[in-house]
Amino acid sequence: MEIIAITSFKGGTAKTSTCLHVGSALALYHKKKVLLIDFDAQANLTTGLGFDPDEQDSMAVVLQGEKSIKDVILKTSIPNMHLTPADAWLERVEVTGALASDRYSHERLKQVLKPLEYDFIFIDTPPSICWLTESALIAANNSLICATPEFYSVKGLQRLAVFINNISSRHHLSVMGIALSFWYPRGKSNSDFQSVIESTFPGKLLKTKIRRDIAVSEATIYGSPVFKTAPKSRASDDYKALTKELLKKSKSKLALH
Repeated sequence: MEIIAITSFKGGTAKTSTCLHVGSALALYHKKKVLLIDFDAQANLTTGLGFDPDEQDSMAVVLQGEKSIKDVILKTSIPNMHLTPADAWLERVEVTGALASDRYSHERLKQVLKPLEYDFIFIDTPPSICWLTESALIAANNSLICATPEFYSVKGLQRLAVFINNISSRHHLSVMGIALSFWYPRGKSNSDFQSVIESTFPGKLLKTKIRRDIAVSEATIYGSPVFKTAPKSRASDDYKALTKELLKKSKSKLALH
């Protein structure tokens, strides 16, 4: 079972869209059994799949020991793809209830996920360095980092690199790749941004870039991925290609073990 934390240092990097679409593509086109975990209190992944976060239990009740994870897993409109939704409680879950006095609380998610049987689990983390992000990275064996070709996004990678390196020194965690979104092929500073990424995470910049496409934001209105709402769009093509690239990396990594 591959557990991938999808991370970013700032918002607006298509982190949630990447989680939703890579997970959907694996389920739809590669027949993988996929679980998406919305671990961000903003609950964009939850709403992006057509659910109301105010009407669902989130991972918060599971981490607090009030319910089993199987009690909060939802079936989505995509066959073989399930979701654990988010809610506002996640934002302060570590300082409330049973977790408040647990010095090893950041390892709770890892223990919760162990009994599950999926091919892939994707954790959509908050766009910041916090308890939720640390818990997700400890639970994961891979991190997929999302960025945009913008100054603040790329500079944020350097702080994220320090954070991830600190966790990987204590836990089994690797960086699967850096995915660039909102890509404009003719951007004047593209080479500069790519150079900074290469110096921060050598050899991790993924070949596939996700181009700007209004089809992604339109798809959220319908609670479905672009593969359903705009199958001939650039975003559909790009996310399919990104999924294939990540799947190859996953298979080659597994072959080494």
